[in-house]
Amino acid sequence: MATLNQGSLRLFRFAGIDVFLHWSWFLVAAYMVSQRSHLYSAIQWNVLEYLALFGIVLLHEFGHALACRQVGGRSDRIMLWPLGGVAYVNPPQRPGATLWSIAAGPLVNVILAPALLALSLLMRSLELADAWPNAHTLLRTVTILNFVLLIFNLLPIYPLDGGQILRSLLWFLLGRAHSLLVASIIGFLGVGVMILAAVFLQSIWFGILAGFVLLNCWQGLRQALALARVDKMPHRTGFACPTCGAAPLIGAYWRCGQCRTQFDTFETGTVCPHCGAGFDMTRCPDCGAQHPMNTWRTRPPIPGNYHPIS
Repeated sequence: MATLNQGSLRLFRFAGIDVFLHWSWFLVAAYMVSQRSHLYSAIQWNVLEYLALFGIVLLHEFGHALACRQVGGRSDRIMLWPLGGVAYVNPPQRPGATLWSIAAGPLVNVILAPALLALSLLMRSLELADAWPNAHTLLRTVTILNFVLLIFNLLPIYPLDGGQILRSLLWFLLGRAHSLLVASIIGFLGVGVMILAAVFLQSIWFGILAGFVLLNCWQGLRQALALARVDKMPHRTGFACPTCGAAPLIGAYWRCGQCRTQFDTFETGTVCPHCGAGFDMTRCPDCGAQHPMNTWRTRPPIPGNYHPIS
C-alpha cells in the first residue's frame, strides 16, 4: 500500500476505481474491536466483524461508482474512513442520472439483506448455530448491521443517500437549484434531531455525524444559492450540452490554450479572438464534458439545469 497525501492509504484498484483507507480507520477499528470483545470467544472474530462491516460499506460505495459510470458519469475513487465510505462520483447533471447514481448504493444493501438473512436461517435449520456459535453470531451481527446501514442511509437528511435521493426527485419538479435548497433545509432539521439524539444517548458518534451533516448542509445551501443566481443570468439560446443539456452562459467563460485569453467560444465560433487558435472540442463549464461545437445545437436547453462555472 502506497502512502498518499491527506492521510490515506491506497488499498487497491478495481474496474479503474482506486480504493483508499484513511489512517484514522485503524484507531477506530482498534477501539471498536476492544469494546465488543465480549461477543466472541476469540478476538479474531471481532476483527472479522469489523472487516465484514467495511466490506458491506465498500460494496455500497462501488454501487454508487459503477452506477455513475453506467449513466456516462465519472468515478475513479472511493475513500473509506471510520464513519463509512465516500464514492467520488460526478454523474451527468440530469436528475435521472443523479438519482440512479445515488440510489444504486442502498440497492446493494437491499440485495444483500435477503442473502444474509437466508444464510443465518440456514445455519439455524441445519443446527449449526450451537456447533459454530462464533460464526453464527458474526453472521447475525453482519445481517443486522447491513439492515441498520440501509435504514440510516435512507433517512431523508442531506447529504445521506436518502437526502440526495429526495433532492434528485425534487429536481424533476423544482430544478437543480431549488431542489438542493429544499434538501439542505431538511438536512438542517435532521441535524437538530441528531444533536438531540447525541445528547440523549450520550453518543460521541452521533455528535460527529451531526457535525459532518451540518457542514455538508451548509455547503449545499451555499451551492443552491449560487445555482439560483446563475439560473437568473443570461444563457445562450439554441445551444445545449449534449451530455447534461445545460445551455451555456453568455460571456467569456472559455480560455484559449495557446495565449490564455478568455473569450466566448460560442460568439467567436470556437476561434480565439486574440491569437486565432481554433478548437475542435468545446468544454461544457457545467459538467466538464467536451463535444464538437456542431453537436451543441442538437438538443434544446433543459430549464433549471445550471450551476456555477468553476
